[in-house]
Amino acid sequence: MKKLNIQTTRLNIRPLELTDLSDFHIYRSNPEVTKYQGFNVMTIEQAEEFIKDNSTKHFGKAGEWVQYGIENNETRQLVGDCAIKLDQYDTRIAEIGITISHLEQKKGFAKEILLGILTFLFNTVKIHRVVEIVDTENIASINLLKSTGFRQEGHFIENIFFKGKWGSEFQFAMLKREWDSRKEST
Repeated sequence: MKKLNIQTTRLNIRPLELTDLSDFHIYRSNPEVTKYQGFNVMTIEQAEEFIKDNSTKHFGKAGEWVQYGIENNETRQLVGDCAIKLDQYDTRIAEIGITISHLEQKKGFAKEILLGILTFLFNTVKIHRVVEIVDTENIASINLLKSTGFRQEGHFIENIFFKGKWGSEFQFAMLKREWDSRKEST
């Protein structure tokens, strides 16, 4: 299968590579970055193993998360990573996630990447529905999702034992028709 590569104005979403290890580890080892993520702080060895393991995965396999690097087109540095998983039972449904380095936040990268992923999923792959699950305390991500047209569908209360305590999550989603009408109104 062809390797996924999504271009936005300033960024390139592409497969993670071992040459990304240093940049990847810098933010994946930061407790503030991992605070609301489904992964813990990583050692350099864990980060390397993650990249190697991920290199065997390709977009399109139902039920499998695939992680991609987010590269700054100008500096060629990794500014974060994102993940896409097609639903195990219906590949017209996708779940996504985004992590931006603490060194690269508040530059609009997360919104640019989110819009790039949605454009790819809805317009190229013809996905019907995109979902994102977010910690109820992750205000920045909640605001990002709302600002791009996602709607909150669910509120799961203490549904996950997460980093030593019970956590609550929101489920946000967007349908292809909602994406299309959002584009038409802008």
